[in-house]
Amino acid sequence: MAEDNQSSAEKSEEPTPKSLEKAREDGDTVRSRELNTTAILMTGAAGILMFGPFMANSLSRVMAYNLSLPAGPLEDSMLLTHFNESVLQALLGLLPFFMLLLVAAILGPNLLGGWNCTFKAITPKASRLNPMSGLARMFGPKALMELLKAVAKVAVVATIALIVLATNTESLLSIQRESAIDAMTHATTVIGWAFLFMPCAMILITAIDIPFQIRQHTQKLKMTMQQVKDEMKDTDGRPEVKQKIKQLQQQVAMNRMMQDLPMADVVITNPDHYSVALRYDQTQESAPRLLAKGVDLVALKIKETANEHEIPIVSAPPLARAIYFNTNIGEEIPTGLYVAVAQVLAYIHQLREWARGKAKKPKLNETYDIPVGLQHE
Repeated sequence: MAEDNQSSAEKSEEPTPKSLEKAREDGDTVRSRELNTTAILMTGAAGILMFGPFMANSLSRVMAYNLSLPAGPLEDSMLLTHFNESVLQALLGLLPFFMLLLVAAILGPNLLGGWNCTFKAITPKASRLNPMSGLARMFGPKALMELLKAVAKVAVVATIALIVLATNTESLLSIQRESAIDAMTHATTVIGWAFLFMPCAMILITAIDIPFQIRQHTQKLKMTMQQVKDEMKDTDGRPEVKQKIKQLQQQVAMNRMMQDLPMADVVITNPDHYSVALRYDQTQESAPRLLAKGVDLVALKIKETANEHEIPIVSAPPLARAIYFNTNIGEEIPTGLYVAVAQVLAYIHQLREWARGKAKKPKLNETYDIPVGLQHE
């Protein structure tokens, strides 16, 4: 109720696609009664012109059939049979016209707003029993518009009817000089054209009503800025929920990273702020791959884990920063860092050979050739 009582000045935002879809699900779509009425009347007039002679002939045959009853008393069974046959013939004669009207009655309401099948529109609501709401609807701008349209329709249709009658006076008077069958066919044609001109006059009213209904529907569904923000939060996710999801994702990524860390060949450090763990399998990989990286506390955790699994740790600040900022976990290092990383891996290999007593103790070359585009101070 609080939302319904907000002033129109506050509801300055156009309805969002989500609010339009929700209104449609609730059965609240833009409709024009004038469009429906015009469509049915125009279809009816076209139907009379198309099927008028056929209907006139069918009804004249029914009339002739009923006037051909023999004089004198008739049996009840004979009267019933005669009546049933007359009704059947009349219905068959009018069936094409009625079917055309049925199609217009189904398709007409969907010309504006489209097809919408929902039962929410007929669900009982206590708010509809509120007398004040009923008075607001009776004396509101929409009710005034309906009154003006009704007056305009009566005036326009009456004017067109008088013009049609005045134009076809001689044709109508000539019907009395024709035979019954010809008179019915002639009258049907005149009525059909007259009937066609009258709904044509309502096209103007319909052309005014359609923009009015669209505007009224849009005004009713307008939203406040707060409603738009709330909808965006519901659609995109509330910040606190998104933050929690992000934390969980980071935690899962951290756990996976720490699980892969024991497979690393070397850990390169800043040495205090950055740590990156690399693995290089010459038989399966074309270049060293980053298994883990971290800064500050995560970097310290990587070094602790490396010590636990006896993974060599090399202090190379420029190289550690370059790998950290230019490589994602699970990716191969950039080609520009191949030479620098190869120096570190060669040093690790020599260090292992020295530990086995097969080589002299190596000395780490602390000068690394890192391209300018990959350097990070």
